Amino acid sequence: MASSNNIPLGLVNGVSSSSLAVKITVGVFLSLALYNATELIILILLTFNKYHGLYFWSILISTLVGVIPLSVGSLLHFFTVGPLAVALVITTIGFYAMVPFQSLVLYSRLHLVFYNERGLRAILYTVITNSIVLIIPTTVTTYGSAFLRSYSWNRAYEIMEKLQLTGFCVQEFLISSLYIYETIKLLRLNPRQGRRRRKIMYELLALNLVVMLLDIALMVMEFLNIYYMQVSFKTLVYSIKLKLEFAVLGKLVSFADHSQHESLDSGIPGHIT
Repeated sequence: MASSNNIPLGLVNGVSSSSLAVKITVGVFLSLALYNATELIILILLTFNKYHGLYFWSILISTLVGVIPLSVGSLLHFFTVGPLAVALVITTIGFYAMVPFQSLVLYSRLHLVFYNERGLRAILYTVITNSIVLIIPTTVTTYGSAFLRSYSWNRAYEIMEKLQLTGFCVQEFLISSLYIYETIKLLRLNPRQGRRRRKIMYELLALNLVVMLLDIALMVMEFLNIYYMQVSFKTLVYSIKLKLEFAVLGKLVSFADHSQHESLDSGIPGHIT
């Protein structure tokens, strides 16, 4: 029988044999993620004056093509609604879009505090490379575990699931850490800067700390081997992180207006409507 504490052979059964509390928790996590994503898409389309730029496309794709399909696919999978193959295809599409593009969202605003063009380019290449290296093996082991249904494939998927989650969390952790470091450095270099600008920088600093704490919580759940809870919680966490990004959108605009290194292609709207 499957339980919430392990990855079931063949990824079958979902939460059918789990306790009512687990079923409710998984359902609530995924439903909240869907709600967050739907609300965020509406806000994005109403807020941005022009639909262009890395920031805009990253946050839109991570939400629309990422969180929503992953939430829907996970609901179909975990509650055994329809064929497993259909659910896995939907969740795979969602995973491809949600996780790597969240890293691109973090990267796309790094230029506001980090002015080393070579360093920025290296970070972008690292994000792309890590995504390819982590996504392909995860996909192979997912489908191998689901359809070959052997212990070895299941074990491979379990290992790869931990590796890819750790890899992406560490990547986001490092980007957020760099953002925090550079923000603190700017605050120290210019202690007399305007009160409003300092407030904005502190709020952006707090955002990155929250993102890091959410990633830590996600990794703790992963290594506690609470499979269904972890997967549904991950979807919710990413929807929260994307909403936090949008919540400080106006702050990013104000910050960019004061930044001598503002990028014309940032894709951040000039005003909030």
